[in-house]
Amino acid sequence: MTQDQNAADAPPMVVVDDVHRSFGSGPRAVHALRGVSFEVRRGELTALKGRSGSGKTTLLNLVGGLDTPTSGSVTVDGTGLEGLDESGLLALRRDRIGFVFQSFGLIPVLSAAENVGVPMRLRKIPAQQREERARTLLALVGLAEHAAQRPGELSGGQQQRVAVARALANEPDLIIADEPTGQLDSETGRSIMRLLRAVVRSEGVTILVATHDPALIELADRVVELRDGRIVDERRVPRADRAGQAPVG
Repeated sequence: MTQDQNAADAPPMVVVDDVHRSFGSGPRAVHALRGVSFEVRRGELTALKGRSGSGKTTLLNLVGGLDTPTSGSVTVDGTGLEGLDESGLLALRRDRIGFVFQSFGLIPVLSAAENVGVPMRLRKIPAQQREERARTLLALVGLAEHAAQRPGELSGGQQQRVAVARALANEPDLIIADEPTGQLDSETGRSIMRLLRAVVRSEGVTILVATHDPALIELADRVVELRDGRIVDERRVPRADRAGQAPVG
């Protein structure tokens, strides 16, 4: 049985079931999500599509355990998030989920390798093991020669590659990426999406990414479109229609 068949037969990595999320109460309440239900299959790159304000970031925050739904449920790798206390959510985010943000989120005074090592420090991984893993991951994202450079010495695309490497540091099952190409030019943004596609294959990780860029959406395995807090379309992208399967150096 192939890796793709195994992934298809396995339980979903993420299950979102009838999720509502409101902010405030009464007539002035903002309903960010209105009955959202969908699944993210293991070993796939799923894109959340929608304009600003459609609910993409709210949904990512719920899946990542950074927020809780007003009603409905979110399950990640078989674990219902509603049953976790704050320490359980912290462990989930630290050990099983990697995050990539639009703003990169790197620590300016640390080198690229040291930034990649931060999540491993939080898990008290020994220094030698951290350094070896950081070198491996920087090579994976094409930055082996830039390990000693600080974020201010790197281009925007290089900084986002460091952020991708950092997200992989603790060998997560799931990576959540919120507009990871939002601060990059179109070609650099496409190279980051190709990198994420390559990561799905090489690391066996599942990725849920929010983007509004149509050119980048076509690199996904599955596309879920949000509008005004509701899912209005969900489709698989045929393999022949996808571009950028190979890693970008």
